[in-house]
Amino acid sequence: MSEINRTQIEEIVRRVLYTINNKPGAGEKDFSSTSYKGRALIGIFSDMNDAIEQVSQSYKAVRAMSVEQRERIICAIRELTRKEAQAMAELGVLETGMGKVEHKRLKHLLVADKTPGTEDLVSHAKTGDHGLTLVEMAPYGVIGSITPSTNPSETVICNSIGMVAAGNSVVFNPHPNAVATSNYAVDLVNRASKLAGGPDILVASMDKPTLESAAVMQSHPDIKLLVCTGGPGVVKAVLASGKKAICAGAGNPPVIVDDTADIKKAAKDIIDGCTFDNNLPCIAEKEVFALRAIKGELIREMQKQGAYLINSAQAERLASIVLVDVADKKTGKTKKTLNRECVGRDAGALLSKIGVNAGGDIRCIICETGFDHPFVQEELMMPILPIVEVADIDEAIELAVKAEHGFRHSAHMHSKNIDNLTRFAIAVETTIFVKNAPSYAGIGFNAEGHTTFTIAGPTGEGITSARSFTRQRRCVMADSFRII
Repeated sequence: MSEINRTQIEEIVRRVLYTINNKPGAGEKDFSSTSYKGRALIGIFSDMNDAIEQVSQSYKAVRAMSVEQRERIICAIRELTRKEAQAMAELGVLETGMGKVEHKRLKHLLVADKTPGTEDLVSHAKTGDHGLTLVEMAPYGVIGSITPSTNPSETVICNSIGMVAAGNSVVFNPHPNAVATSNYAVDLVNRASKLAGGPDILVASMDKPTLESAAVMQSHPDIKLLVCTGGPGVVKAVLASGKKAICAGAGNPPVIVDDTADIKKAAKDIIDGCTFDNNLPCIAEKEVFALRAIKGELIREMQKQGAYLINSAQAERLASIVLVDVADKKTGKTKKTLNRECVGRDAGALLSKIGVNAGGDIRCIICETGFDHPFVQEELMMPILPIVEVADIDEAIELAVKAEHGFRHSAHMHSKNIDNLTRFAIAVETTIFVKNAPSYAGIGFNAEGHTTFTIAGPTGEGITSARSFTRQRRCVMADSFRII
């Protein structure tokens, strides 16, 4: 039996301390999809139809509000999110077993501080010889939102701020593996609404979300817009619903490092981005294409940043653990699928599965592979980073575009050559393209620009915000109201 490493010990201690500090009373659970520490969560339903009926009434209340009143609710959501960021981070890791508490806390603060509110809604007017035309951004009504297990409470809060700012109400069908964390965030939004004078139940969710509850949501006549943050299967189902849909789908973000890059900085940025919340963000670096001239130096610098280099035999053993063969129900053919027990886990915990005790300071597992290796081709969502050697920038761009699989989600590059940067940006066509920074700069973390956890590549809205959840309405006054 291999020795338990420091990372595993820290994980055990964290869970024990959490249990002690949050010991439930007799007959109580510490948390569930409907309660937290004995307190009932607000806005959680057993029937999707009841949830939709409730938020349909809430939408009427929101429509009657002024923009200033909506903004007060959003300010209250931001304030509670800041206060309870640590609690949601701990709950998210405890429930899902994925990610890092400190990184999740930072993500909640990012959502609180950089998700646009009502200021994102800007009306447009045009005047001419024939009068005035005014175009305003109006709500859809009741929005149905499907949220993931990777960023559960962050997505609920981010979506709620943008959707409510636009004048909508929301019903959520969260990922079953993160329902308690998601519903905590739903409860937070409702508590904020009540504090600010809004509806007691502004947004709603399910106590036991299922494919069936999602199907009810997708077909219900009161749902005017569907917003999906999830994998290919759920995105396909939402797009087939016949309703207007905003979908954030899969990604497999490549990063190129050429021979003009600041290698020391590139190594730090890549490891920082790849290991943030154990690689759960969909924008995170998933595979590296490094020019032959600098590959060795890049690997050495990555090791200085907490990366552990495994050899090809170890990489194969690890691949057989983190990726499992599953038979396709339709074709009968097997395909590589993520081992859910490995997603979002610490690098040390993953290394221990192949008998390696690397110590508690290891943040990332790196390895040299060929282009066809499953580590390159599959979106792992764990701190494993394959490095593919390329001869020149032409090969780097060609292979990076192929590895991205046409998802057009995110891509990254480290270079001081503006022509190389431009060529890759044009070729890869991704929604987010980050230059000379960690991947999380793409959603405004330690960088400019607003944040979102719904990056709508498949449907084209991109970095969603309040205006994404509106429809345009035009008001025309012919031959009047032009005063020039």
